[in-house]
Amino acid sequence: MIRTARPPRSLALALLLALGGCGHSVRTAGADGIATEAPKKDFTIGWSIYAGWMPWPYAQETGIVKKWADKYGITIKLVQVNDYVESVNQYTAGKLDGVVATSMDTLTIPAAGGKDTSVVILGDYSDGNDGVVLKNARSIGDIKGRSVNLVELSVSQYLLARGLEKAGLKLSDVKLVNTGDADIVGAFASPQVNAVVTWNPQLSEVKKAPGATLVFDSHQIPNEILDVMAVSSATLKANPALGKALAGIWYETMARMHSDDAGGKAARAQMAHDAGTTPAGYDAQLATTHLYYQAADATRLARSPELITVTDRVRQFSFAKGLFGPAATSVDAIGISFPGGKTLGDPANVKLRYDPRFMQMAADGKL
Repeated sequence: MIRTARPPRSLALALLLALGGCGHSVRTAGADGIATEAPKKDFTIGWSIYAGWMPWPYAQETGIVKKWADKYGITIKLVQVNDYVESVNQYTAGKLDGVVATSMDTLTIPAAGGKDTSVVILGDYSDGNDGVVLKNARSIGDIKGRSVNLVELSVSQYLLARGLEKAGLKLSDVKLVNTGDADIVGAFASPQVNAVVTWNPQLSEVKKAPGATLVFDSHQIPNEILDVMAVSSATLKANPALGKALAGIWYETMARMHSDDAGGKAARAQMAHDAGTTPAGYDAQLATTHLYYQAADATRLARSPELITVTDRVRQFSFAKGLFGPAATSVDAIGISFPGGKTLGDPANVKLRYDPRFMQMAADGKL
């Protein structure tokens, strides 16, 4: 069976309500606000199928994971979770030490649920993988008054909101029709549906429909649909070797897959196989995925004002849609920290941390 090349994005509010309390034991916190936990040697990281995340299983299959874990005297097990939402759910519940996720979902599920989480790798951003498609239209402005099929409370709704904003419109100018990602293509094939928002591979299919026009996509909002490696802040604090090993694994794999030689082509072919697609299909997905192949580039973004700006947009949207949970009375309820001591939200309640230390070490050749 061909598996989806892009996992469903989260209906974060529903997950928050389903999770309730995560069942974590009470732990003391240090001066940095991060809970203290005992060091350990064995770690489990969750992943799901998406173009920008296929380097992780490849690294495990080819021994790159073991190489770097051995260097730091630890064991790292990468576990595939077939459903993306479930992978973030498991991480939030403490069943995984880390997970690959979008920055938005990292904020609205674990961080909003009270799990202190650190982003240690900025992996990629959607550079056309997510889009708005209309029938019989020339621009995003033609969407006004239409019913729009999409996965509500997901990055699809965020993308739509940004597209409408650029056109001088609001979400109230359209009617949202919540539609499962597996049903989007079929829905758009019916005469009654003339507007959808979705991600690849569904996006590539709906664009083929008669009269279809891509009127807005994530290429126009760089770094806003950002894919990251998120790990427990308490686990990272007690075990910095985990951050070092993850960075070593990632950037060695990036160097290999980015090469145009036979080794690079073989690496991408293996990733395509793992994703259930062809090498050509995988290369097409990579074309709309901006991978940060160089550690220096990812570190530069982590330390830039741009990351704060785009994160602020995401948190404003998330709070407005209730994705911080019923207890949050302000967009500032959750603190988000950045390098250089900068913080969005409540500095006394930091639950999401952008930590570029390990990317910086990779950039400096100090791993």
